[in-house]
Amino acid sequence: MEETGTVEAAIPRQRDHRRRLVVVGNGMAGIRAVEELLERGGAEQFDITVFGDEPYGNYNRILLSHVLSGEETEEGIFLNSLSWYEENSIDLRAGVRVDRVDRFAKVVHDADGGQTPYDTLLLATGSTPFFPSMDGLHLDGVFTFRTLDDARSLLASARTHRRAVVIGGGLLGLEAAHGLATHGLQVDLVHSPQHLMNQQLGPEAGRVLRRKIEELGIRVHTGVRTRALLGTDRVSGVELPDGTVLEADFVVIAAGIRPNVDVALRSGLAVERGVVVDDRLRTSHPDVYAVGECVQHRGQTYGLVAPLWDQAGVLADHLTGTRPDAQYHGTRTSTKLKVAGVDVVAMGLPGPERDDDEFVVFSEPHRGVYLNVVVRDGRLVGATLLGDVRKTAFLTQAFDQALPLPEERMSLLFDLGAPDEATSVAELSDDVQVCNCNGVTKGKIVDAVAGGCTSLTAVMGKTKAAKGCGSCKSLVEQITEWAAGGELTVDESVNWYVPGVPLAKPELMAAIRERGLKSVSAVFRELAPGGVEDAKSKMGLTSLLRMMWPEGIEEERDGRYINDRVHANIQRDGTFSVVPQMKGGVTTPEQLRKIADVADKYDVGMVKVTGGQRIDLLGVAKEDLPKVWKDLGMPSGYAYGKSFRTVKTCVGSDFCRFGLDDSTQLGIDLETRYQGIETPAKLKLGVVGCPRNCAEAYVKDIGVVAVGAGKWEVYVGGAAGATVRKGDLLATVGSAQEVLTLTGRFIQFYREWGNWLERTYEFVPRLGIERVRNVLVDDSDGLAAGLDERVQATVDNYRDPWLEGAEPVTTGQFRPALPLGMPVVRS
Repeated sequence: MEETGTVEAAIPRQRDHRRRLVVVGNGMAGIRAVEELLERGGAEQFDITVFGDEPYGNYNRILLSHVLSGEETEEGIFLNSLSWYEENSIDLRAGVRVDRVDRFAKVVHDADGGQTPYDTLLLATGSTPFFPSMDGLHLDGVFTFRTLDDARSLLASARTHRRAVVIGGGLLGLEAAHGLATHGLQVDLVHSPQHLMNQQLGPEAGRVLRRKIEELGIRVHTGVRTRALLGTDRVSGVELPDGTVLEADFVVIAAGIRPNVDVALRSGLAVERGVVVDDRLRTSHPDVYAVGECVQHRGQTYGLVAPLWDQAGVLADHLTGTRPDAQYHGTRTSTKLKVAGVDVVAMGLPGPERDDDEFVVFSEPHRGVYLNVVVRDGRLVGATLLGDVRKTAFLTQAFDQALPLPEERMSLLFDLGAPDEATSVAELSDDVQVCNCNGVTKGKIVDAVAGGCTSLTAVMGKTKAAKGCGSCKSLVEQITEWAAGGELTVDESVNWYVPGVPLAKPELMAAIRERGLKSVSAVFRELAPGGVEDAKSKMGLTSLLRMMWPEGIEEERDGRYINDRVHANIQRDGTFSVVPQMKGGVTTPEQLRKIADVADKYDVGMVKVTGGQRIDLLGVAKEDLPKVWKDLGMPSGYAYGKSFRTVKTCVGSDFCRFGLDDSTQLGIDLETRYQGIETPAKLKLGVVGCPRNCAEAYVKDIGVVAVGAGKWEVYVGGAAGATVRKGDLLATVGSAQEVLTLTGRFIQFYREWGNWLERTYEFVPRLGIERVRNVLVDDSDGLAAGLDERVQATVDNYRDPWLEGAEPVTTGQFRPALPLGMPVVRS
């Protein structure tokens, strides 16, 4: 800066007029309180800082079980992205643990040595797992199930071990056991009370639930305490009081939670079972508030979401002055859950407590249905619905508002003159909470409809209702339809093939063919509103164009997912897995030696036999992929794409004593003919030489079963992943050649009529097997010849993608990949 010879007086910095609000806890309660503040204009009043122990944004902890079971991705459970904090000018200190609070200096001391002043402090420290007293808790292989990192650890263990013991048969334990069982583990569940979910359910309902849980293959042990965890360095089993030992490769402790009061204790606040708060959620210090699972209000602590939302609303009313006299008087808790796939609703008492309590019960254990209501002085004081939750809306209303009940008590459980579902929805008051996960009331849904949202999708997007566990979705839809006066509109975008182009698949294909569009960018330019490109649509459009123009399209590399760009399966650490092709699961000693040599040479992290009868080389660096392929000298097994992947076979007739036909050769022929063909979603096949089904053909996208006398049954639409479905019999044919023809015809039909990412187990039921059979077998629509012709054209234009290893399509195709991981925010 140029010297002027004068000294300018420093302009005194004006202190921000806003109060400094520091929130300790970046979980559901803390951020809900912040959201409520912002809705009431809190951004104008507060300069907000949020501390969180975990190095992430704010996620829905309820959905961790969905992540564990594979029903949801990690990204899918985040409630607020990191950009949300920035957009709302919130200083997020993620991964920074608060050590203590100096109440007199009004300063928060964190574990990194930082000091953050505040005017108002909010504690939302949640809860911590409870550990029952037992030996062996220090051993490796002992996990809790409370955080995203816990879920990741359990997923990693589930991939490499086969036996697990879950201690705790409450909601969390059941979800953990279910999630692990979906990965094929042998799971034992140990619960010290006499029946499952004893906090919410009575003994009979617990027994019905147990029966459903055991049907999932989980072994349940109730009424027993764990004596000790066994093992030297790592846990090897769980010992029960009678000396029984349950073998375990790892153990999950899910025996309950306790309020996390550590910071409050170190800061000198009043603490009993939780941080003691008054009706304004104020602690023993006037400038310090607390909400969520860490608090104790009128002697009560809560472990459900609904009270958290109520507390957050009252706090926001109070702090912003919207309702200075707002008070929290407790929450009548009702639970609406889907436990291990079973719908459960529980409110109030699980059973009668007084001699004059009326108790109506219906139990049908073999269907997994148990219903009861408890009536006292003509008012509903308890209800349990297990397996059949159609009466939820009416019972919730009756419970929350103590409504008069029909004289015929049975009508509370069945439609015997009680209000039907529509009437119940109409009678719900506006303040009834419909979505517990996101604290959405009926009134908010009605307001959303009044504001112009007349489709279920629009209402869900506006209110977040049904975007948690999803158990309330049908009720949300009923209320939306009722509020719209029965004129519920259909969200047209649901029928679009991809979100960025407003056309259903048939219309989109017609427009592409009419205009001769052969690139993704051309499709956007010609057919998208304003020609705007949409990243989420590119993969689907690339697949569609390649199906429509088998002779070739104008390739645009950003229209492909990373797996399809480098022809390998990306892993969470940024490395790739390579799966050489082994048609029909058949290999040779020479191929095995090559695979072993490559594994040694490139120091792969793991050599794994897959469920598709192939060998997976995991942990290959991106830049090594071309060299790995060259050294292997084997083509790709297509373990990565939305395409035809593999054909699993049994031994067949050459060696098996029961084999009726040569399943191995037919599997090889199928894979040779249809390898690598793009499809709406991944496509897995199985061929077995007899109905004993050793290669699980009945649960494949396409399954082929030899039934003798040269005949084969062809099944379609099977699944054995997160969804289990036996395929539908499409036809019985008289030769292997007919199997090849019918399989190709079905693949092309699926390619042309299936929605993007729609698996065959969704596609076939959507159309109906009769319709599929009429088109493909009986040629009712005259489409068969065209389908055969077009799939043949695709086969004729097949090119091994691994050749790109020698001739990369782009200069950066095999540049080193960066490590992947969840976004980490540092203070």
